[in-house]
Amino acid sequence: MTGAGHPSLWQRWLRQPQKIWLRRALFQVHLWSGIAFGLYLLMISITGSVLVYWNELQQAATHPPVISTGSSPRLTDDQITAAAIRQYPAYRVVRIGRPKNPDQAVDVWLGRGSDIKKRLFDPRSGSDLGNVVPAGITLLSKLVDLHDNLLGGPAGRKVNGLGAVALLVLAGTGAVIWWPGQKTWRRSLMAPRGVGWKRFNWHLHSMIGFWSLAFALIFAISGIYLSIPEQFQDLADWIQPPMPANAGVRAVDRIMYWVAYLHFGRINGIGIPCKGPGFCDQTTKAVWAIFGLTPAAMFVTGAIMWWHRVLRPRRKAGGSGAR
Repeated sequence: MTGAGHPSLWQRWLRQPQKIWLRRALFQVHLWSGIAFGLYLLMISITGSVLVYWNELQQAATHPPVISTGSSPRLTDDQITAAAIRQYPAYRVVRIGRPKNPDQAVDVWLGRGSDIKKRLFDPRSGSDLGNVVPAGITLLSKLVDLHDNLLGGPAGRKVNGLGAVALLVLAGTGAVIWWPGQKTWRRSLMAPRGVGWKRFNWHLHSMIGFWSLAFALIFAISGIYLSIPEQFQDLADWIQPPMPANAGVRAVDRIMYWVAYLHFGRINGIGIPCKGPGFCDQTTKAVWAIFGLTPAAMFVTGAIMWWHRVLRPRRKAGGSGAR
């Protein structure tokens, strides 16, 4: 107690945090940060959870080699070139790649200015068999570029860093405003039934935020690191300067390694917690994929609350005023 009958700020925070101005201010920061970056976090959350399964998706999208089953003689490089030019008369052949198996499709690159087509041709008939790179692999590459760089190269990666800062702000402010008080905090650990869908949505938002806080911090901090790794490396070198005595064993290097590795959830092969493919590895990926979706879930539940508490009443008031 700071005086007779006057509880301290900490005591008021524990008992009735809703009445403290700092909490109300942080609520506004949380609200408007969520509105400003919500759609971005929805996209980055979904793509990140999908890319946890990058290895499996890449394997599924990779087609087996195309083998020619004809009986005619194999075409020479000049004959393959002529066949390619007949089908793409505006292009010129810039490369022909033959695999070790002579019956496997020939890799032909055709150029026209800066445009390059990479096609497969039958080594016997000279027919066009499709793209060298399967459509699934191309789609996966675009998905990775979207998640890592927002399809914008180095500039997009820097913007991603700002998004990671926004996630860190949302996680930090959310953790503060989550606390409902000593008497009711246990209610925010679960989403109760029979309270009406609006109240249930509020409890769901609170519950997801509490249980996913650690993962949100991991994704945010590692996202910032991956957007500006050079600056983090400079900071690490300042904290623990590289010397011959600590080459390969610096604590700062291990920390940065784990910060980056924990971002992806593909922990297979490093022994923590799994030692190779199997149930443990798949379980770990599933956990990362599920918690990777929590920012999207927080955005959806938060947007529903914002609609019913702010936008819908304003629309009704505006409609009433117009009449």
